[in-house]
Amino acid sequence: MTTSSFLFPASPPSAALLRRCFFRGSWLSSKIHHRLPRVVNDSTRTEVSIEKSEADKLVDKIDFGELCNDFECTSSPQVESTARQLVRDILEIREGNRAFACYAVSVRYKDPVRSFTGREKYKRPMWITSGLESPTVTIQEMVMLSTSVLRIKWTLKGKPKSFLAAVSGNLIVKVKSEFTLNQISGQVIEHEESWDLSSSSPIAQAYFWTSRRLFAASESTKDFVDVTKDLTTSLTARKEDNTEIYRDPTDPTKYFQRDDSMERDVYQIALFLAVVYFVVQFLKNTL
Repeated sequence: MTTSSFLFPASPPSAALLRRCFFRGSWLSSKIHHRLPRVVNDSTRTEVSIEKSEADKLVDKIDFGELCNDFECTSSPQVESTARQLVRDILEIREGNRAFACYAVSVRYKDPVRSFTGREKYKRPMWITSGLESPTVTIQEMVMLSTSVLRIKWTLKGKPKSFLAAVSGNLIVKVKSEFTLNQISGQVIEHEESWDLSSSSPIAQAYFWTSRRLFAASESTKDFVDVTKDLTTSLTARKEDNTEIYRDPTDPTKYFQRDDSMERDVYQIALFLAVVYFVVQFLKNTL
């Protein structure tokens, strides 16, 4: 080694050499990067699957018919919406939280021991929860008989709330519910039920009919009380509104009131007829 080479450093690398080293390092880095295995955290991936309810599965099988053709519409999508809600109410044995909007204000209900008119009565407790212990419901059939008539066949099962439960066994009631729907609004305008107790023991059947008639009699009493209150309120309001006082033309200091005894007689007769009607209904349900 010479003195000059020791005292003076080697010449700096050229720009071309630096560029070659830089790009070679970048190329090598990219190769290494691409060769590294790709790690994916699958634990953060969640598959969301919405399971349809039993009510929705039943309604999906229904053929609602052709709602509209080239000339007219025979029904509305509200009919399908009402059908879904009705089967949910039956499956879940809903009482206070049932969908009352599905029923028309003047809906008519009928079964072998009771009949009534009015949506408000659907807000009352049902016999199922008051007469059976841990009741369960299963749906056997749900079909549209026409564009406005829905039929649901379902089975009610539970132990009677009575000392007879030990010997009667489970009460099994096969129910056929038919709903007549308004084709425009989809609301229920008629509701009729029939019962088949052939799968229950004679003791369970006797318990069912006795308790159902007592329940119907109790509901008829509530109906009578409601009608009496409504009639009394209406009579009081009408009396206050129709109070007419006139001045005596012969004596300006005197006043007289129009005689409304005829109107009072009419209301009393109507109240008497209402009492007779509900007494007859009570006897019919209990005898």
